[in-house]
Amino acid sequence: MPCGLFHSNYERDERIFQTTWVKLWLGAFVLVLFALPFFVGDYILYNANIIGIFIIGALGLNILTGFTGQISLGHGAFMGVGAYVSAYISTTLGMSFWVALPFSGFFAAAVGMVFGIPSLRLRGLYLAIATLAAQFIIDFIIIHLRPITGGSQGLLVDSPSIFGFSFDTDESYYYIVLVLVIMAIIFARNLFRTKTGRAFIAIRDRYLSAEMMGINLFKYRILSFGISSFYVGIAGALWAHYITVIAPEHFYINVSIQYLAIIIIGGLGSILGSIFGTIFMVLLPEVLRLVSEVVKESLPYFTFLVEALREGVFGLVIIIFLIFEPDGLSARWHTTRSYWKLWPFSY
Repeated sequence: MPCGLFHSNYERDERIFQTTWVKLWLGAFVLVLFALPFFVGDYILYNANIIGIFIIGALGLNILTGFTGQISLGHGAFMGVGAYVSAYISTTLGMSFWVALPFSGFFAAAVGMVFGIPSLRLRGLYLAIATLAAQFIIDFIIIHLRPITGGSQGLLVDSPSIFGFSFDTDESYYYIVLVLVIMAIIFARNLFRTKTGRAFIAIRDRYLSAEMMGINLFKYRILSFGISSFYVGIAGALWAHYITVIAPEHFYINVSIQYLAIIIIGGLGSILGSIFGTIFMVLLPEVLRLVSEVVKESLPYFTFLVEALREGVFGLVIIIFLIFEPDGLSARWHTTRSYWKLWPFSY
C-alpha cells in the first residue's frame, strides 16, 4: 500500500499538482466557487468579496514578510495608493477600470520600492519603523493632495463595466474578485519555483550566506517590496471600485496591523496561510457581532461588556496564536492532514 509520494527527479518534486487526486478535488473546488452565487445571498457574497480582496493583499505582505523576511507596517498606505490611483484614472481621467487596475498595481509597486530602499541598511524593528514612517507620509499626502484625492472628504468611484454591463452587484463583482484571486495565487505559487523566489527565501533564512553565494541583496529586497506592493495595490483598486466611496480613514495604520495579523494567524511563509488567515480575520468580527446580538436580546445588562470585549479580542487572538500556534493555521492544517493520511496507523 503506498504511504507517501516518491519522486525520482527535481521536476516532479516541484510540480504544483503532485497527484491526479489533487487536480480533481482542486478543480471541483474551483467549480463550487464559481457556482457559489447561485446558492447564497448577498450577505455571504459581500463577505466573500471582502475575503477575496484581502487575500490578494495578504499574499503580497506574505511575499515580503513571510518569504523574504522584511517586515512592513505600511501596507495599509500602499493599499490606499492603489485605491486612489485607480479612482483618479477611472473617475477623473475617464479611463476604463481595466486600464486603471494594472496601472494602480504598478504605481503602488513603484511607491513600495522607493520606501523599500532602507531595507539595504535596516532590518527587523528598524525596518518596521521605516515602513511605519511610510504609512504616515502617505496618509499625509492623501489628506492634503485634495485635487487628486479629495482630501478628507474622499472620492466617489464608479463600478467596473465592460460592453455596457456594469459590475455593480455583489454577485457580478464576485467573479472579478475570484478570477484575480486565482491569478494571484497561481503567480505566487510559481514565483517560489523560480530563481527570484529562491533568492527571497535564501535572504530570509541566511542573508549573509545568500550574499556570499552571489545573491544581490539590494536587488531582491527591492524587488520583493515591488511585488508585494503590486499585490496590495491591486487589492486597493478592487476595494475602491467595490465600495465605490473611499476616504483616508480606510487606509490608516489599523489596516496595516490587520494585514500583519492575517499572515501571523494564517502562517508566515505560506500561501495557504494567507488564505486561512484572511478568512479567519474577516469572519471573526461577524461571529462576534452575532454573539453580541444574542447577548443584547437575552442579557441586555451585559451589552456594554460585550462591546468592550469585541475591541480586545483581536489582540487576544494574536497573542494566543503566537503562544500556542506560532506557525499559524496552515501548520495546523498540514498536521491534521498528515494525521488522517496515516490513520489508523501510527507510523
